[in-house]
Amino acid sequence: MLRVEGLDVHYGGIHALKGVTLHVPEEKIVTLVGANGAGKSTLLRAVCGLVPVTGGSIRYLGRVITGIAPHRIAREGIAMAPEGRRVFVNLSVHENLLMGAYGRDDRGEIERDIEWIFQTFPRLLERRDQPAATLSGGEQQMLALGRALMSRPKLLLLDEPSLGLAPLLIREVFRVIMKIHREGTTILLIEQNAMAALNVADYGYVLETGEIVLEGTGKDLLRDERVRKAYLGET
Repeated sequence: MLRVEGLDVHYGGIHALKGVTLHVPEEKIVTLVGANGAGKSTLLRAVCGLVPVTGGSIRYLGRVITGIAPHRIAREGIAMAPEGRRVFVNLSVHENLLMGAYGRDDRGEIERDIEWIFQTFPRLLERRDQPAATLSGGEQQMLALGRALMSRPKLLLLDEPSLGLAPLLIREVFRVIMKIHREGTTILLIEQNAMAALNVADYGYVLETGEIVLEGTGKDLLRDERVRKAYLGET
């Protein structure tokens, strides 16, 4: 579904991504793990057209999307739940979800999708008319996920969905990720929580200072001594 080949991204004098190549097959979960500053979020932003690419290519469903405007990429079926949630704090939960469907005009289907989001995240239904600013961090993460799903993406990009959450909420977020996946959505997951990410991933990549240094199935990477020492806290 997604083929990133030899991708380079520069921020001023910083070479943020250095020849990154990764593939996301249809209906799979692929994860990208790495430390802060490794370039994980930069990769997602490049796929969405939010940062300029200085080398390499990005193909989605066989078509080159490198350099295409972000709103056109979104309409092609790619949605991102960004790091730090970034919900519209002055809008209600319901209004935030409607914003996720801004490119659609099938009003009846939109309302049915909102009902599905509320079934998936019952806490959001309880807070339907509350401003997003009044939600807890975990509830805002659920809202960011729900808003991304409102565009009915074929490919969902998740940027640190467990960041800052308590362990109980992390389990809830990953339960929902698996539910979304089982219902047919392809997922590219960016995570610092390597254990949680690799446990659900079909395939994974390890990014260090802008370069892919390891790749393999989620299970293989969990067993890799270098991954266990660097990202799972083992000695």
